[in-house]
Amino acid sequence: MTQDMVMDLAGQTLWMTVLIAGPLLLSALAIGLLVGMFQAATQINEMTLSFIPKLGILVVALVIFGPWMLSNLVDFTRRLIMNIPNVIG
Repeated sequence: MTQDMVMDLAGQTLWMTVLIAGPLLLSALAIGLLVGMFQAATQINEMTLSFIPKLGILVVALVIFGPWMLSNLVDFTRRLIMNIPNVIG
């Protein structure tokens, strides 16, 4: 197994991690920013006010992006399994 193959596999794995985690993290970041601005404007410091909208938007994002994330993960796993002989030998 060559060093280039290891680095290519590691790069693909990190990129897949970013693709899968990205939609959920970005949606949580966006709603957190909006709720934070609302709390700063109204001076309401209730913890559940930031937690409940984030939880809701994560469920919505998972419903919307879930099939796409799962298909990407399945495709990556298939490619990984198909390349086992190339990686080993």
